Amino acid sequence: MKNIALVGFLCLAALSCTVKNNQPTFQISISDELAEEVIDGRLLVILSTNPDSEPRFGISDNTGTNQVFGMDFDGFQSGNDLILDPESFGYPIEHISDIPEGDYYVQAFIQKYETFERVDGHTVKLPMDQGEGRKWNRAPGNIYSTPKKVSLNSGTSTALVIDQIIPRIEEPEDTEYIKHIKMKSDLLTEFWGREMYLGAHVLLPEGFDENPNAHYPLMIFHGHFPADFGGFRTTPPDPDLPDDDYSARFDIYGYQKIVQQEAYDFYKKWTSEDFKRFIIIQIQHQNPYYDDSYAVNSENLGPYGDAITYELIPHIEEKFRGIGEGWSRFLYGGSTGGWEALAAQVKYPDEYNGCFAACPDPIDFRAYMLVNIYEDQNAYYIEGDFKKTLRPGHRDYLGNVDASLKAMNHRELALGGDKSRSGDQMDIWQAVYSPVGEDGYPKPIWDRYTGEIDHEVAEYWQENYDLRYIMERDWDTLGPKLEGKVHIYCGDMDNYYLNNAVYLTEDFLEQTQNPYYGGTVAYGDRAEHCWNGDPNLPNYLTRLRYNTMYLEEIEDRLRDSAPANFNQQNWTLIKN
Repeated sequence: MKNIALVGFLCLAALSCTVKNNQPTFQISISDELAEEVIDGRLLVILSTNPDSEPRFGISDNTGTNQVFGMDFDGFQSGNDLILDPESFGYPIEHISDIPEGDYYVQAFIQKYETFERVDGHTVKLPMDQGEGRKWNRAPGNIYSTPKKVSLNSGTSTALVIDQIIPRIEEPEDTEYIKHIKMKSDLLTEFWGREMYLGAHVLLPEGFDENPNAHYPLMIFHGHFPADFGGFRTTPPDPDLPDDDYSARFDIYGYQKIVQQEAYDFYKKWTSEDFKRFIIIQIQHQNPYYDDSYAVNSENLGPYGDAITYELIPHIEEKFRGIGEGWSRFLYGGSTGGWEALAAQVKYPDEYNGCFAACPDPIDFRAYMLVNIYEDQNAYYIEGDFKKTLRPGHRDYLGNVDASLKAMNHRELALGGDKSRSGDQMDIWQAVYSPVGEDGYPKPIWDRYTGEIDHEVAEYWQENYDLRYIMERDWDTLGPKLEGKVHIYCGDMDNYYLNNAVYLTEDFLEQTQNPYYGGTVAYGDRAEHCWNGDPNLPNYLTRLRYNTMYLEEIEDRLRDSAPANFNQQNWTLIKN
């Protein structure tokens, strides 16, 4: 691994730092009232040409990204300054000396680390979630400087003062229909060596209070960190919302009006007389590595799968009168949530009665995006004897590529270093799937600078998290428990090439016998990420209808598997 690309050191103003004469330097001081709570962390220095937005909000995979340099530091003492290590790795430009001369808006940012003494004997320093969903640039308690316009040239020395702190987040309040749960997890607390919590937003059915003996099926919506229950609104859309509100992601105007209208329509459907009665939960299981644990047990994250399945869900069912049996629980979600829905069904086949996995993260690691981690030697390049070609990482529905896999990984390397601490996609996959390294951090699947793949780590991934491989390996015992439960949906032009893994998984599922899998695999024509199953709706609408998309399939499943005392008309089970 390229040393200068990864090793950032704490350089104090009182010490000697080797700085080349032909490159800019950055000296960062911290105001006295903020410095006392800084010990370990990561310093980021961010450059932008955009005067209308803080630099910390503009670091992306596309060509419009801001520039960032990052370094870790340990044992900071109040009263000292920080000097950005001149060898700090940068993205998209790697070296400070290569920054073009010109005017920039510059901002310094510190992401704080907390020390964890885990039950496995490892001590690690990680940025703990603070209720924001593990987003470094919005995490309460992190500190930053006010952006400063500077003219950089070969000898510029820039002084920045960190004097701002991100305030804490207020938790949402309960309403008539939506309740909020936060519970201490004994399993996760033991693993991490400090108190750890799981949360959930719970949508209660119409008539919940009026029917105290009624018990309900549970729908588990997996996905990224939800600040509150999304997609449910008891009032009509705000009439003052502008019609020219444009969503570049979906190429549509008036998107917020559409979002609010869909949420209000769902409320009207939810409270109508003939609508089925059930409970929906959206889980909060953020952790030091990401906004989401991927809902499985992991050497690096701990037993999140067991904690969700055996602690959180039974707690919610007891408190809100869920039926509390595997036949009455269903999983669904898209992207991260799609992988989780399938993974939870595969890992806990008796605890759930069906999964609806839309645009899932790679479910067959022979197509880990465009990498076969078992056979390819390098993740970043398609290599030949005389030529190597950058491997694409992101495309649009016409196939136009706007990011390479190398760039996507280098971005995370600059933001979080080489210990999976960026809080972003590649780092969480690595943290969930990898064994623990000797240093206590996730063992890399590939060298984050060069892209060279570690095939011993790949073998571990295969045995523990390659969902297609696990189903195929264990079909004799898993098959009878998964029959009729697996439903997968994906656009055939998924932006992250996730459809490739679905194709491979479908090949296996279609040849299953004793039993035949008996589920669904469907593709959206020219549909991007995240198409979830309705060929008659555009992407932006299917994403807003997760809570009603699969009710017909769930009804069929309940008709075949629920006990006789389950009321098929309104989906309730009466317990006196």
